[in-house]
Amino acid sequence: MKPPALAWLAALAAATTAAAEPAPAIRVNQLAFPPMAGKVAVVADGAATSFEVVRADDGKTVFKGALGAPLAWAPSAETVRLADFSALTAPGDYRVKLTGQPPSDRFAIRPRAYAGLNAAALKAFYFNRASAPLLPEHAGVYARPAGHMDDRVLVHASAASAARPEGTVISGAKGWYDAGDYNKYVTNSGISTYTLLAAYEHFPRYFERQRLNIPESGNGLPDVLNEALWNLEWMLTMQEPADGGVYHKLTNLGFDGMVMPHQATAPRYVIQKSTSATLNFAAVMAVASRVLKPYERQRPGLSARMLAAAEAAWLWARAHPAATFKNPPGVSTGDYGDEHLDDERAWAAAELYITTGKDAYYRAVKAESLPAATPSWSDVGGLAWMSLARHRDRLTPLADRKLIAARVDALAAGLASAWKASAYKVAMTEPDFVWGSNAVALNQAMMLLQGYRLNGRADYLHAAQSGLDYVLGRNATGYSFVTGFGARPPLHPHHRPSEADGVAAPVPGWLVGGPQPKQQDRKDCPVRYTSGLPALSYLDHLCSYASNEVTINWNAPLVYVTAALDELTPSASAPSPR
Repeated sequence: MKPPALAWLAALAAATTAAAEPAPAIRVNQLAFPPMAGKVAVVADGAATSFEVVRADDGKTVFKGALGAPLAWAPSAETVRLADFSALTAPGDYRVKLTGQPPSDRFAIRPRAYAGLNAAALKAFYFNRASAPLLPEHAGVYARPAGHMDDRVLVHASAASAARPEGTVISGAKGWYDAGDYNKYVTNSGISTYTLLAAYEHFPRYFERQRLNIPESGNGLPDVLNEALWNLEWMLTMQEPADGGVYHKLTNLGFDGMVMPHQATAPRYVIQKSTSATLNFAAVMAVASRVLKPYERQRPGLSARMLAAAEAAWLWARAHPAATFKNPPGVSTGDYGDEHLDDERAWAAAELYITTGKDAYYRAVKAESLPAATPSWSDVGGLAWMSLARHRDRLTPLADRKLIAARVDALAAGLASAWKASAYKVAMTEPDFVWGSNAVALNQAMMLLQGYRLNGRADYLHAAQSGLDYVLGRNATGYSFVTGFGARPPLHPHHRPSEADGVAAPVPGWLVGGPQPKQQDRKDCPVRYTSGLPALSYLDHLCSYASNEVTINWNAPLVYVTAALDELTPSASAPSPR
């Protein structure tokens, strides 16, 4: 998410990259489908007009179908056809086959199709923990010493107050490294931690039976909450007790080189309080308070402490409505700057309203003027609608339930309309190929799933499935964009531990950013992008922070969407859940 320091550029000479190969003619989800899911492959337009699905082991044909009409897709300047084999529901391992072309990558049809991927995507957060060693019994070959204990963090001049003058030493331990670098940012932690908490809040049974083999496993809390707590406990350290304001980030003054965490020893600072960080904090602590309330025995007093922290943050943000963040002189780590704060204010108000039941918070949402859009770190208004929709049956009479349902449905309907019109059968359109485009696809899927939960419309579910299919290989590059999963996963993500640990394979379960045409890293890369087209502008190389970095806010919707599709895709004998 952030440009790198010059210190690591020398490492690029030794870095390797997979040879750029043309995408296969048949592009398909390279992992699996639930039996009753929509199932589509994209094929480059050629002479074929029909296709077969064959068993992977013996080549026996199990399904035949006609290819769709050829359609142009501007983001990759291709003409493609669709092979729809949704009617094939028998569990097994398969390939799609066309006359005159190699068969597709192998994929499975099976119940709980994404249990392994979900666990890996969630455990990726564990692999990015600060302030603790990763022991072999939990991390295997990715074990490493502790880095960034962050128990002696300095208050930067920009963050100084009467209670904490410049140079004051505080503790800011725990938390997740934000991305491919070793810094920690409250604003990006907001959407990331929320999405994990929402995944549990929406699908508790799915996560209650999951075991990640992390140090806290078996302690009476689901591991998704154990992992979220590692970051929540750090976030609590970022609030100044004297006034309720929240520091924007805890970072070095500049980025570390391509070294392991314990080798990065530069001084660390908390930098400037900001309205966006404080409102993100308020929203997430309000959610965490209600999610953790049933676990009072395991964590006595924590739920109440989090709610008090959320309300104190809300008061600070009301008193400082426009404390926007910009890196102070001498600080060059990620900005996560945001000058548009109405969405953060609405989201924090919505979560405080749901948790407390206080109508004043609902009024502060200003629901009539809050748009519903696919969420991102810089536009979290959609998260307010997501939570209000989930809890609409227990809101106070003041809440406009019809408006809530209508806003969520309108967003899902718009995304489903784009999906139907797409040659690639995805909700993404050309403007969606931004930095972190793969997360756009998954956040779109997440919001489609909110619409499906409201009204059970099958096209919303199928469009959400297509968003996951896209990142797992049904895209113009032919990559599965998750490390360790699929026939052609990324091998060289922009991720310091994966580069510096001496292990050939990168840490598994990370979603890389994906194609986008601006190529901000082009001047730093010793190899060239093969295309500047939006859907093809991707480089599997360490240098490519613009297309191949990992971040916590991109992985979080991968956790949510895989759990949701496993839970919500109907079984053959069950009606569509609502």
